[in-house]
Amino acid sequence: MTNSAAKHKLANWRPVLLASVSALSLMVAPLAMAEGKGAGAQTKLTQAQAEALDEWTYSLALQVANWGLPLVTMYNLRHNDATGPHAKAKVNDIWRMEDISTPELAKQAGYVTPNVNVIYGFGFLDLGPEPVILSVPNSDNLYYVVEIVDMYTNAFAYVGGKATGYQGGQFALVGPGWKGTLPAGVTRIDAPTRWVLIQPRVHLYKDGKVVHDMARQVMDTITTTGLAKFEGKTPVKLPAYDFPAPVTTNPDLPVSALDFKDPLQFWELFSTAMNENPPPEDQIKALMPSFKPLGIELGKQWDRSSVSPEVVAAMSKAASKLPTILTELPFGSHYQGAFIPAPTIGNSQTDYRTRAIIARIGLTANTPEEAVYWIYTVDSAGQPLTGDKSYAMTFKEGLPYDKPGFWSLTMYDANNNYTVPNPINRYMLGSDTPELKKNADGSFTIYIQAESPGKDKEANWLPAPKGPFYLIPRSYAPAKATVNILTDPTSWPVPAVEESKR
Repeated sequence: MTNSAAKHKLANWRPVLLASVSALSLMVAPLAMAEGKGAGAQTKLTQAQAEALDEWTYSLALQVANWGLPLVTMYNLRHNDATGPHAKAKVNDIWRMEDISTPELAKQAGYVTPNVNVIYGFGFLDLGPEPVILSVPNSDNLYYVVEIVDMYTNAFAYVGGKATGYQGGQFALVGPGWKGTLPAGVTRIDAPTRWVLIQPRVHLYKDGKVVHDMARQVMDTITTTGLAKFEGKTPVKLPAYDFPAPVTTNPDLPVSALDFKDPLQFWELFSTAMNENPPPEDQIKALMPSFKPLGIELGKQWDRSSVSPEVVAAMSKAASKLPTILTELPFGSHYQGAFIPAPTIGNSQTDYRTRAIIARIGLTANTPEEAVYWIYTVDSAGQPLTGDKSYAMTFKEGLPYDKPGFWSLTMYDANNNYTVPNPINRYMLGSDTPELKKNADGSFTIYIQAESPGKDKEANWLPAPKGPFYLIPRSYAPAKATVNILTDPTSWPVPAVEESKR
């Protein structure tokens, strides 16, 4: 969506939102009087008023939570990776994963639906004190990309990949409001939020062979340096970080599960993260007034005691239910049993539905210019995918990509959004698996099941868990034909997942 289109859309919503706020204010007023908060507080809500208030407030809380869920998810990921007691790397540094996202490493990262053709890095940067210089190498044409994500999960910039290529360079990530001069030869990238996540991905394969040492060398030479130190001056000391720790019920679930022991912590972290990383000005003007009946205001920490018990109950319900709703909510277009996301994926801006769904099930998904994905959760008959059954997918060809990119089909456990442990340690098939058997016309069939389909088909076997699962095809450095699938799924032969007899 263009900026002008987004502003027009927000402008159209604003009268509706403000009218909704006025309506809710009329409903909240008698509640306040009933609790003794207004002069001459004598009135009590009728049953009809109480039911209407509950339904309206829950509806509002659900939409506000949907808007803020990406922000809370990024807060949780930051705690897991950078600011918590078990941080993987310090703030303004990079945690470099030692291998592909096996089930064990994916769990350590707390990162959902990982790409297993690459090794990952994660680095949370605080751009408040000063800009941070991101240096990247000449990779000898090995694919790599550094995704740069704001705290609302918008991938607002890239280094490497199709954006800047593989020749290397130095880039300054600059936080809001910074005024200063950058060194010569450094490219400026302005960040919309104080905190950003940089996420290097380095391809582990070249010409169908694993090049682990080469990939590690590229990853190790993707570095971050504070501006003062980069210029040979005394390094700027970062502040002490004392953020509230998320308290969840199941530590084995990814950070995007948002399964807080106290659902109201969602709103407390929402407020903390939003005040530290304010949204764009147009959203402040158009949307913030609608948050006020929930006690949420920019610049003020949300306090559960400042709103009525009825409103608190509705907010607790919304925070509890939303993560599950998002895992089941259809999005994009539905074709051949696949959910194909909207072209706004990766940098969704005001497409809040797509932004929230992707934050829940595919955190920090890329923009279509750098990578294209879609998801299968059902077979061609519309039945949920499960390891209790066997399936086959026949591709007329692999997903088109521009070299040195790649394509793959990856298996994920629907219970935790991680890759699936299996006896042959195979998590994907695609351009990086030359053992994949193809027919004379270039087509091929992938067998998807929990048990081996037999030695003659094992080269094309993608092992499934015993329970529910989902599949994601992806293309990195996608060709135009692949990018076009997001706007016209009929433009390329998207395969279906067909149930087969054992």
